[in-house]
Amino acid sequence: MGGWSVFVSCCVWVVLLLALFGDSLASAPEFDPYKVLGVSRHASQAEIKKVYKRLAREWHPDKNKSPGAEDMFIKITKSYEILSNEERRANYDRFGQMDENQNLARAPQGFRHYHDSFYFDESFFHFPRTSRDFTDSKHLFHYNQYISEVLPDSFKRPYLIKITSEWCFTCIHIEPVWKDTVQELEPLGVGIGVVDIGYERQLANHLGAHRTPSILGLINGKVTFFHYAVVREHLRQFVESLLPQKLVEKVTDNSYLEFLNSWHEENKPRVLMFDVASNIPLLYKLTAFAYKDYVRFGYVDMGLTETSKVVQRFNINTYAPTMLLFKENTDKPADVIQAKGIKKQIIDEFVSNNRFLLVPRLVNQKLFDELCPVKQFHRRRKYCVLLVTGEVEQFVSVNEAFFDFASSNTKEVLRFAYVYQRQQQPLCDTLLKKEDTTPPQVILLERRSATGRVLYRTVTGGWNGSDNDKHRLLEQLELLQRDPSYLTHDAMLPELNNEFASMFLIQWINTAYDYLAQFYFDLLYSNWREMMPVLSLIFSALFILFGTVIIQAFSWFSCYSRPPKKNFVEVTELTDITYTSNLVRLKPGHINVVLILTDASKQVLLRKFAKEVYSFSGSQTLHYSFLNVDKHSQWMDSLMESAPDARPSDRLDKEEEEEDSTSNKSDYTGHVLALNGHKKYFCLFRPVFTGEEAECSRWSDEDAATAGPSKASRSRSSSRQKATTLEIHHKLDRLGLWMERLMEGTLPRHYIPAWPGLDTITPQK
Repeated sequence: MGGWSVFVSCCVWVVLLLALFGDSLASAPEFDPYKVLGVSRHASQAEIKKVYKRLAREWHPDKNKSPGAEDMFIKITKSYEILSNEERRANYDRFGQMDENQNLARAPQGFRHYHDSFYFDESFFHFPRTSRDFTDSKHLFHYNQYISEVLPDSFKRPYLIKITSEWCFTCIHIEPVWKDTVQELEPLGVGIGVVDIGYERQLANHLGAHRTPSILGLINGKVTFFHYAVVREHLRQFVESLLPQKLVEKVTDNSYLEFLNSWHEENKPRVLMFDVASNIPLLYKLTAFAYKDYVRFGYVDMGLTETSKVVQRFNINTYAPTMLLFKENTDKPADVIQAKGIKKQIIDEFVSNNRFLLVPRLVNQKLFDELCPVKQFHRRRKYCVLLVTGEVEQFVSVNEAFFDFASSNTKEVLRFAYVYQRQQQPLCDTLLKKEDTTPPQVILLERRSATGRVLYRTVTGGWNGSDNDKHRLLEQLELLQRDPSYLTHDAMLPELNNEFASMFLIQWINTAYDYLAQFYFDLLYSNWREMMPVLSLIFSALFILFGTVIIQAFSWFSCYSRPPKKNFVEVTELTDITYTSNLVRLKPGHINVVLILTDASKQVLLRKFAKEVYSFSGSQTLHYSFLNVDKHSQWMDSLMESAPDARPSDRLDKEEEEEDSTSNKSDYTGHVLALNGHKKYFCLFRPVFTGEEAECSRWSDEDAATAGPSKASRSRSSSRQKATTLEIHHKLDRLGLWMERLMEGTLPRHYIPAWPGLDTITPQK
């Protein structure tokens, strides 16, 4: 029995091993991008691109009608996407098949055997899934989306952004907290975003995020990193700390009248929020931030004794949160909502429908555009009834009469507003100049284009606020609604002055206060990671200041021991004798700048070359040589073949399309190479033509035409000779700029496996 039990146990273990690994081996990934493209694992990007273009043309479904052409084309495209990206290629080489490729091969959803009785889900072994959660997928950000949508939207609501990646196993630990936080904050109006650093490297660099996992906040275009323990309460407090400090004003019995009566100065409605909470709820703060340009918000804590009068004054039910919205009439709210657990959608609709005063003052162009939009359709006409008035006391009764008239005529098609002539002088001059009238006047207008074109008409008889004026205005409004052609005048309105522009200093002070408060908070709680940029800036400035003085002092003392700069440039020829010492065995850190020339262009190019590099001849690490391609014609071809990325793109395409065709011999005259013999790379300068030879050629031809027939031929031959000389001369016009980039180290480097030999000399023809 003992032997039988051992045999049974062994069989069970064999079955379990087959169940665990049998299907995984059977379902080994068949997709291999290297095999699909037919390239080796050490293939260069140029080879991969060349093969991809050839296979894409061969297997494109529009050209190849075979049944498997479409699937093969998809595999070719997917393979190129992986191998053309160095990061994805490295991930594939390290980890094998990735999640993004599993749609091309059957992806195992667990470990299965041939019989359904043995099934082990991968969660049994706590293997992390690489497939992205749906919550993260719907919040993924792309760079273009971030720039065009998220960044402008951050001026209306804050964003909480998580930086993650496919292979971030540490990110798994914060997933439960992140999901709970998203479920709590997203319904309140907080924007949620996820950035995959593996696919959106440009966006991650733009945000300044270089490690995973990271969490950051975005508001008003400013990025702030989260550096505390990833706990839901900490994340909530982090989002709340992003909002401006004085967003919602706390109102008591002593301040509510001042709060409500200040609507005239700010030209905004007032919202009073009543709730039993010592701290202002985050939902109210987010709403106030979203509508900060339209409405002013105040908060009344009904649990305090200092707020009992205002609660009693407006008869507020203390058992449910309440919101009162006031416009011009501060004794009675224009709108009210009261409910337990008020949702964001209800608050948004409540505030959005009442974001303008009943008769607002046009203080800037933005308000004018929203209050009186441009006509789009006939049924969506909006007529603006505009009162041109003044600020002094004699206009108070006129303005109040206009407000009373607007209160009794609340049709959707009519929008009432007023302007002060002194504040909006260009606008008033344009509307009143045709009839030569003075304020107060009522003008009916309809906007026809965003550029400022309007149709308008001044109400006859002026406006004094009498009953006759109201009756006459009512008749003309009814006539206008029946016949839009009643507006007879046409004008181009100037852009409105921003009357709140003088408050820029106050806004700047508030912004500075927010930054100082944040700095104090970081200093108090030792948030050194957030303070490191500021401290680094301070110490960098001090280091540069003192370092500059020290360097200047040392340079003054060392100027006497420095070898004097030569008044000429020493240029040696690269031959089979000097080739090894001047290039192959060049000292580390030294560079040989080589000019490519021919026997015909030698004298012209050497003079121009010496002139361009003379200012760099004082460097101890630069050497200058020239190579005669008439003697060594194959050396440049061998060098360019060793570095395919150094060829122009048009030449690559030409070689791919005409592989079997022969091409003319390449002309390398005027090329300049910066050769680093130790690290085996070179930088390439291609000659540039300025076009001056064409002008000289035209001038010579014209002179030859005005001369006689006998001189014409000599002039043409002379002009051709000058044009050729100038053409060769101008090949090195921009060499000085290229040398500056060489010294800065910003030129592209082309690496080669070995330097080609220079032991053969081309025989002279």
